[in-house]
Amino acid sequence: MLIEWFTGLKPIEQALLATLFTWFVTASGAGVVFFFKSINRKVLNGMLGFAAGVMIAASFWSLLAPAIQMAENEGSAPAWIPATIGFIMGGIFLWGIDKTLPHLHLGLPTKDAEGIKTSWQRSILLVMAITLHNFPEGLAVGVAFGAVSAGLPSATLAGAVALAIGIGIQNFPEGAAVSVPLRREGLSRFKSFWYGQMSGTVEPIAGVLGAGAVILMRPILPYALSFAAGAMIYVVVEELIPEAQQDRNTDISTIGAMLGFAVMMTLDVALG
Repeated sequence: MLIEWFTGLKPIEQALLATLFTWFVTASGAGVVFFFKSINRKVLNGMLGFAAGVMIAASFWSLLAPAIQMAENEGSAPAWIPATIGFIMGGIFLWGIDKTLPHLHLGLPTKDAEGIKTSWQRSILLVMAITLHNFPEGLAVGVAFGAVSAGLPSATLAGAVALAIGIGIQNFPEGAAVSVPLRREGLSRFKSFWYGQMSGTVEPIAGVLGAGAVILMRPILPYALSFAAGAMIYVVVEELIPEAQQDRNTDISTIGAMLGFAVMMTLDVALG
């Protein structure tokens, strides 16, 4: 029923609605702050690990694999070339943002903030760190819906919807991971919630941009899919996994990552 309804929409509309959904789930996760002032570190590690697993699975099943198949169908160059170039460029792009955008990872003192030095408050720096996670997620969803408009067998509407659902699922713990620590640091419940949901506002923007780019420039599609995959893997390796393993409970974050990968793989294979 959901797939049939989506079929009647334009690709950019589909991408917008899908990323509004992922934003809504982020806000729902941030709403946890109205009920809890803190999250057990083991639970947080498991949630961050789960998010990492979802992003790893989505990077391959929903982005890299379709990109390689598209390149093979076109046959203009070896399939690994656009996949590799796009993947590396996605990582370089996020590396540049990581070194430029002021942000602070969970559990670290303000003096360890990364990016350009700024006088921003600690709360803003924490929000920017989660926002950095969300940009490639929104981009991936937008590119996936844009790819469907190309009419290629490897890019299906069901697969794009599965990707949006998977990203949405892992956005719930991400929303909680930013709002609850802000509450613990003394912000009011409403401010903590507001900042938490704001971290997800970048996803609809990135989603529409991603969908629009691949629709206007069809030849870049394999590169765009791989680019989104590279950006997500950069976030996983640079931020999510280290944050999930800051203490000795590494088994919990590892199990969370395995479960997240399995859930996203199941969604993609079952729906895509």
